[in-house]
Amino acid sequence: MEFSPPLQSSRLIARYKRFLADVVTPQGDTLTLHCANTGAMTGCATPGDTVWYSTSASTTRKYPHSWEITETKQGHFICVNTLRANQLVREALLAQCLPELSGYSGLRSEVKYGDERSRIDFLLQAEARPECYIEVKSVTLLQEGRGWFPDAVTERGQKHLRELSKIAEGGNRAVLLFAVLHSGIEDVSPARHIDARYAELLVQAQQSGVELLAYQAQLSSTGMRLNKSVRVELS
Repeated sequence: MEFSPPLQSSRLIARYKRFLADVVTPQGDTLTLHCANTGAMTGCATPGDTVWYSTSASTTRKYPHSWEITETKQGHFICVNTLRANQLVREALLAQCLPELSGYSGLRSEVKYGDERSRIDFLLQAEARPECYIEVKSVTLLQEGRGWFPDAVTERGQKHLRELSKIAEGGNRAVLLFAVLHSGIEDVSPARHIDARYAELLVQAQQSGVELLAYQAQLSSTGMRLNKSVRVELS
């Protein structure tokens, strides 16, 4: 994925009302950015950090600028635009860049499935192969040298684990794919200290046959792509 034009830099003043953030440009102008992230953004929104933002050509948007990447004082790059995770995974699947998920000829998005009326992020299909259901989760929380998911209690995430477990038990492939959008994260673990029930369900899902994968994105002001497999540690 390339940013065209490249992202522009600014300094974070504050994030507020969840969807908005004020920044100051190198020229001294103050801008209000749209923030497409409803999560806690722990460690991703510290005042004074560098914010890289894109600008929409749309004339109807109230806030034409979008917060894409945080560059922390420690030098880490973090993609905070949660919409990018699925875009990156889709791009990687189409390019056959994820070895564990290659060899499929059909790719569908947002397919309804399950007893709890869910929508799977991606459904891979091929002749003479079980269907492959892929749920994508964005990982940006770094604490004590490790990446954690989730960064807040997620009943929706718990539901997805129950649905994926049933898919695996029914004979199809079920994959939970962590898109690691933080340059400092080298492995991913369930955040028991944040959502103990999610952590329990994740272990149960793996025991039911759900495959756990994690890929880290290479991030810069000109583009990003998933290019590095990292470990998922349940212990």
